[in-house]
Amino acid sequence: MTDDKDVLRDVWFGRIPTCFTLYQDEITEREAEPYYLLLPRVSYLTLVTDKVKKHFQKVMRQEDISEMWFEYEGTPLKWHYPIGLLFDLLASSSALPWNITVHFKSFPEKDLLHCPSKDAVEAHFMSCVKEADALKHKSQVINEMQKKDHKQLWMGLQNDRFDQFWAINRKLMEYPAEENGFRYIPFKIYQTETEKWRGEKIERKGDTCSTAPLLVKLETGQTVD
Repeated sequence: MTDDKDVLRDVWFGRIPTCFTLYQDEITEREAEPYYLLLPRVSYLTLVTDKVKKHFQKVMRQEDISEMWFEYEGTPLKWHYPIGLLFDLLASSSALPWNITVHFKSFPEKDLLHCPSKDAVEAHFMSCVKEADALKHKSQVINEMQKKDHKQLWMGLQNDRFDQFWAINRKLMEYPAEENGFRYIPFKIYQTETEKWRGEKIERKGDTCSTAPLLVKLETGQTVD
């Protein structure tokens, strides 16, 4: 995988044209113009919407501003889901640009987790990386990395720097030649109806692996072992 640099770059630089509009019931001192961005699919909303926040705060009174959150056609958007995942789940059949509504009040406590800072996003991201490496390398690779490596990985994602990110991430995608692949491949399925995901590991058998048994279990409602 680390040799497929052109493919990795295409995935990394995938963008979604997006129009942010302030919710109609928000109190403003003058009309709030929409704000347009090209959102990176591999990032998180909290990391790339500082300009959106500043744009709308210019037309609002300070006392009317609380934690910013987003929704699409009545569905609150989870900040801990990658942007590309949110779009594919909720809006992939819609015309572009993706129309997202911005809120500064009435935070949906039952639907969203609070995100007090970008540190929360970093903690979530690193937790996902560690979970995946536990299956692929029994946590050996991530544990052998220094703190500065973890920080470089995170800063590469946060600042949208492909080379900075992949200089570290490639270590997580390598395996000893004698093993001919990862023993387990981390796998998550996100379900549109419930907006929940199921995590599972896929075991390699020789040179191949298959998701078929897992998908059959999900389609028939069986418990994932």
